[in-house]
Amino acid sequence: MGKLVGYARVSTVEQDVDMQLDALREAGCRDALIFVDKVSGAKSQRPGFDACIDALEPGDTLLVWRLDRLGRSMPHLVTLI
Repeated sequence: MGKLVGYARVSTVEQDVDMQLDALREAGCRDALIFVDKVSGAKSQRPGFDACIDALEPGDTLLVWRLDRLGRSMPHLVTLI
């Protein structure tokens, strides 16, 4: 069985990511495998997202609080998946 890899994102540095982190931890993600961005989903440069994708291996599960935290639009989500 693979590992759980979590990703959390808020759109601005003023927003709080704690609710997402709590949900990811409750679901079983370890802190070392939770990646965070504080940037708009429309930005193409998301270092936390890039590190998250790099951490994934076959058999792993990517976990997000809500799908809108992962992608900026439905076509973008389809491309990612």
